[in-house]
This record gives sequence, C-alpha cells and structure tokens, in this order.
Amino acid sequence: MKPVIKKIKETAEDVYKDILKKKQPTLHMPLRSLSNVKYDSKDGYFEIIDKKKERTLTASSVKTFAQTLRMMALSKELVESEDIATKREAYYVSKNWEEARFVSQPESDTVMDDVEAMMMVNREQIGFIPEEKGGDIAGKLIVIDKDPDTGKEVKIDCTKFGSGAYSIPSQVEELKFQTTAKFILAIETAGMFQRLVKHNYWKKANCILISLGGVPTRACRRFIRRLSDDKKLPVFVFTDGDPYGFANIYRTLKVGSGNAAHINKYFCVPSAKFIGITPQDIIDYKLPSHPLKDVDIKRIKDAIKNDPFIKHHKPWQKAFKQMAQMKVRAEQQALAKWGLNYVIEKYLPEKLKDQKTWLP
Repeated sequence: MKPVIKKIKETAEDVYKDILKKKQPTLHMPLRSLSNVKYDSKDGYFEIIDKKKERTLTASSVKTFAQTLRMMALSKELVESEDIATKREAYYVSKNWEEARFVSQPESDTVMDDVEAMMMVNREQIGFIPEEKGGDIAGKLIVIDKDPDTGKEVKIDCTKFGSGAYSIPSQVEELKFQTTAKFILAIETAGMFQRLVKHNYWKKANCILISLGGVPTRACRRFIRRLSDDKKLPVFVFTDGDPYGFANIYRTLKVGSGNAAHINKYFCVPSAKFIGITPQDIIDYKLPSHPLKDVDIKRIKDAIKNDPFIKHHKPWQKAFKQMAQMKVRAEQQALAKWGLNYVIEKYLPEKLKDQKTWLP
C-alpha cells in the first residue's frame, strides 16, 4: 500500500471511530502561513513550526468537514488508479457531491491544500496537478523523458527549438539531464527570456535559460532544484527591481513560502543567488524608474517586519530600506535605455563577474 493511501485510510478510520464513540471528530493540519515558519540558513528553506489548526465537525463546519473527506476520497481514488486531476477538474468533480459541492474554485483549492498539508506531501503525490505549465527552457540542456506509450527514453535537446522553447511538464520527478552548461539563469519576464533566446545568449554564456513567468510554479521550482543538484550548477535569478520580484518571486524560489512550508525542502533552491535589478543598479546604471505604489510600500514594510528570510539577511534589509528611501522601482526592460541588447553585452556580463553586486 502506498504511504499516502495508508495515511488517508488512517485519518478516515479515526473520524469513523470518533463517530461510533459519539465524539466530535477532528481533523488536524499544520497552519500554513509565514507566522508558522522558521528560517535557518544552514537548512536553506522555510520550515514549518508547530502551530496547527483543527477542523471539528460542528453544525457550522459540517460542509467544510464533508468537503475535506470527499477530497481525501477523490485523492485516494486517483492514487490507486494512477490517474491525475487538475485543480480545475477537481472543482468540477465536486459538482456531484450534492450539498458538499464547492461554490468556487478558490474554496476547492483551499481544501485541497489542507489535505496536502494533512498528509505532509505535495499535491502531485495525492493525484492533483496545477493548471499552469511549469516554465520555458532554452540552452545547453538535454532532458531525458519517457515515451508514455513505450516507456522508452526520449531525449529532448533544448538547443533545437528555434525561436521557441521546451516547456517544463507538471511532473518532473522522473526526468534525467545531460548538460555542459556552467550555470542556470532564471528570468522573471517572458519578454526578457525571449530576448536572450533570440540572440542565443545561452550559447555565448554557456548556460541554461529558464523563464519563471512571475512567481514560479512548483514544477518549475522542482525542475530547477533537481537540475541544480544533479549537475552541481549554480542558479542565478534575474528579476525586476521591485518588492514583488524580491519578496515573492526570488524568495519563493530560494526558500519557499509560508503556505507550502510542509514541503518547501523539495521545492526551493537554497543555493540560488540574486543578480537582478537592485536599488543600487537603478543608481549605477541610471535606469528609468517608476514611483513605488502603495502596494509596493506595504510589501516592503511587511517583508522587513515579518519575512524570516529578509529578517535573517542584512543585505536584503538594506536593499529594501534603500528602495523605500528612493521611492522608485525599475523593470528589467529599463536596461533598453542604453540599447536593446545592452543587457546581453554589458549588464549580465558585469553582474556575473562582480559577486559584490549579488544579493543572498
């Protein structure tokens, strides 16, 4: 019996026994938030502490309690049949659950995340996959996958996609890699990724380019982590110079998130270094900028006060405070002020050479 099925059965049996004893059954799950994580630089990722939330069967919670049990049953069915369901499909499956059906997908997603946390696994292990793709790749990498019909190995050369790119699949555990690249460059925006691909930057720099597409999906993060570990490749992250790029995109890739603290150790890249647009870059490269929005100012204050990763690293605290004083942010594309390919010819070579400009 697979461990996850065993855990689901044990949880269901506990509920059943409580009902037979005429006790109120209770489900326990870790609290998924930044307030329930710790950051130790030796481990390199957010780890869950010990705060838990309870879901007790009462008159007011009966629907959510039933939805949780039905989601567990759906998961068990998927794992036993070696099938999968997207988050959207799981929401529509619930339309057959009578009074327990979900009204909206965010409601369904929250219960799915609770089940994942209860089982202390990632959602792919309980049969659910994300809707979005993992990210795009170009450069000196051969991905070894399997043909689903024959089971034979299929080699995918990421240098052979012309002006396109290889898309990371939603499940990446079975992939293998071949590469002679020196590093991985993870890029926030699709536009910047396309520019670097168009001009074969991966060939010039001997690297692998990965488009994050904003906050990277779990599949994207897991792919980068596995590739980095397997081939001992450093990971450099290139984002916009704004609080979102710093505290959401980069931090999530490097150390994980509060919401997924129970599985961060599998989905983060502790070795990653930030080489993107810093507040100091805005000054040094005389970049065009935009005023900080109210949401940016709030994010800066929250990061300095509440984010365990930012609180641990003084260079990041300094960068956030400098941005708050400057009251501006800058995009990757601002480098085009000096020429469309300035990023290739000047900015990235200088940043990669000078480690003093990196952030941890």
